[in-house]
Amino acid sequence: MSRDQGVRVREVGDAALVLELASSSAADTYLDIDVNRRATGIARAVSRLAIHGVRDVVPTFRSVAVSFDPLLTDVAAVASALLETSDVNTSDDGPVHEVPVAYGGMDGPDLEDVALFAGCSSQEVIERHVSRTYRVFMLGFLPGFAYMGAVEETIAAPRRATPRVRVPAGSVGIAGRQTGIYPLDSPGGWQIIGRTTLTPFAPHRTPPSLFVPGDTVRFVPVPAAAVPPANPETLMATATTVDAGASRYVTVLRPGLHTTVQDSGRWGSQALGVSVSGSMDRVSHRLANAAVGNRDDAATLEATWLGPELRIEQDATLAVAGADLHPTLDDADVPPQRAVSCRAGSVLRFGERRSGARAYVAFAGGIGVTPVLGSRATHVRSRLGGFDGRALRSGDRVPLGEVSNTGRAFPVVAPRLPTCGIKLRALPGPQLEFFSPAALETLQRTRYTVSADSDRMGFRLVGGAPLESVVGGAMVSDATFAGALQIPPSGDPILLMADRPTTGGYPQIAVVITADLSVAGQLSAGDWVEFEICSRADALSALVAQEGQILAATR
Repeated sequence: MSRDQGVRVREVGDAALVLELASSSAADTYLDIDVNRRATGIARAVSRLAIHGVRDVVPTFRSVAVSFDPLLTDVAAVASALLETSDVNTSDDGPVHEVPVAYGGMDGPDLEDVALFAGCSSQEVIERHVSRTYRVFMLGFLPGFAYMGAVEETIAAPRRATPRVRVPAGSVGIAGRQTGIYPLDSPGGWQIIGRTTLTPFAPHRTPPSLFVPGDTVRFVPVPAAAVPPANPETLMATATTVDAGASRYVTVLRPGLHTTVQDSGRWGSQALGVSVSGSMDRVSHRLANAAVGNRDDAATLEATWLGPELRIEQDATLAVAGADLHPTLDDADVPPQRAVSCRAGSVLRFGERRSGARAYVAFAGGIGVTPVLGSRATHVRSRLGGFDGRALRSGDRVPLGEVSNTGRAFPVVAPRLPTCGIKLRALPGPQLEFFSPAALETLQRTRYTVSADSDRMGFRLVGGAPLESVVGGAMVSDATFAGALQIPPSGDPILLMADRPTTGGYPQIAVVITADLSVAGQLSAGDWVEFEICSRADALSALVAQEGQILAATR
């Protein structure tokens, strides 16, 4: 697939490609400005092509990742477009942003540690940090989090040995030769040397991200008094997504363990560091919508393990699909994947979990929250979308959309759900060369267990021999993918899921095929997981067959 020695295109699972660019320098290759200019230019050129079925184009330090719907476009067409645009040698650099920073004190608790690392005074660290301009190489980790470089080598302190549980929004940090600004409160391991009041990301602003790849940043020291205490809500500038005057709504009597608004996902914004999110089990999400006559992408409620208790305030039609959490309406069992008419005042409850992990509640008309960046999906970590960016709480009034006359309700056959484990099919991952030739065999021979330390970002898998990298040193942060098996230093795989960060610094040895992602989304802590490497042809055949079954069930 390569056009020349400086370009390589890799297939990633069955729904993505990555174009990798070779660096012209031996040291700090991930901060090679010429390579990054080229990657940024290629990403812009591919985006302008508006290829049918392409969902996201994400430039990184030295690569371009393209995600697509394999049912809508052919991998060869996407690869051809990448290679055609790889002749782009550069891109125009963006504007220069001046960022006021209060250094040290409570705003920069690690400034003295960086000074100790550098063997100089804290004031000299500040002077060296502000003496340069910094290129925005890529966005990732969090919405609007810009990876900038290159920090002067003398103050390029490594990440903290123990990351902080909470880094305040607006914090300015150093990690090696990179520097950046935390756009919202978050865990983090960078050395925090100051803080700004600038808003790196505001989802309702146009454009939402203050920085984009190719921009230049200059830090300007200001007195601490010029930077008032951080207000996370102000920094994210997230307007409410809920219409308090909605004419149709349901009231949350009990929220359940973790109930959120989800849809088909927030595609098109990964280049800004925005996670796709969306339903963990997209098949069940679609089937619930089909049962009440909604479009596939209408928003539903995703209930995890312990479902909510909801009072329907106006006459409505609902359906429940996915995990069997024993739903009842006014104490009568709710049949799975069937439209049920509800009278005003009816109460939907859930009981014991019988199978699966996540149930989807669809109402005719969908959930009527305001879309954020084109989606109603909730990403709790970023406080984006859904019901004001969070899980439901007791007393919430969840608005329902207007019922369309274009849909028709269907009785739907339920897919099989894992009861205690599942075998997942996968394709080799984008960093397979980081591992020994025997690593894939070890992966396929091992029965893993889903750890309790798992969530919508990913499932931590334990119980097997460590899958150790054979490549020395840390991996350059690169794009991540749904279903990727990321291998941290412990050697225990992490199966990346809907809320995964858009970029990551651990190699991905394999990628679960699209057809198996929905059943993977129904796994619970304690379930076993096995993996089987298959061919791309097998992956596409499985996806086509799955789509055929869904369409047959909804006609």
